[in-house]
Amino acid sequence: MTGIIDYGAGNLRSVANAVHALGIEPRLVASPEDMAGLTHLILPGVGSFGDCMGELEKRGLTASIREWVAAGKPYFGICLGYQILFDESVETPGVRGLGIFPGKVVRFTEDGRKIPHMGWNSAVPTDPADPLWTDLGAAPYFYFVHSYFPVPADPAIVAMTTEYGETFASAIRSGQVTGCQFHPEKSQQAGLHLLANFLGVAVPAVV
Repeated sequence: MTGIIDYGAGNLRSVANAVHALGIEPRLVASPEDMAGLTHLILPGVGSFGDCMGELEKRGLTASIREWVAAGKPYFGICLGYQILFDESVETPGVRGLGIFPGKVVRFTEDGRKIPHMGWNSAVPTDPADPLWTDLGAAPYFYFVHSYFPVPADPAIVAMTTEYGETFASAIRSGQVTGCQFHPEKSQQAGLHLLANFLGVAVPAVV
């Protein structure tokens, strides 16, 4: 049973459609009570770091997400759902993230490159043997839309890197926690394969 966290924003429909295409009927999670019986949790995200944390707190979900992760249950954070795993973001100074991993979310340097980073780009796994990357190839392409990205304090959790004027951690993995800066739900077959690997299901022959 897969839950998708609803904090009043985010690509809920797109993510739900992607999960549904894999043969799973997801549950929207808007309160801690909605998490009962779930096996996997996905937090999609658009908007600002501060707004996301504020809405999660208002719904009583921040403590529940921390407890979920501490219990070793599978969590997948997409874009902002990835960023809030860390301590803080320069986007909204003074607002604390979930603090599950030490690190800070920073903005791309203003050096002439187009910001936000938008469009298709490759993500290179640091451990190609990780089963999460099964059937994705050596450098799969995913769809990105972001101006900010996390800088983990512990490089050991970096699971994918991407080049956009600089090298940044486009995905992390630690235990049952996965976070990615790109959008699997907008990344066609590569995105479906990644979600399928996370959920432990096969990609249908026709989706």
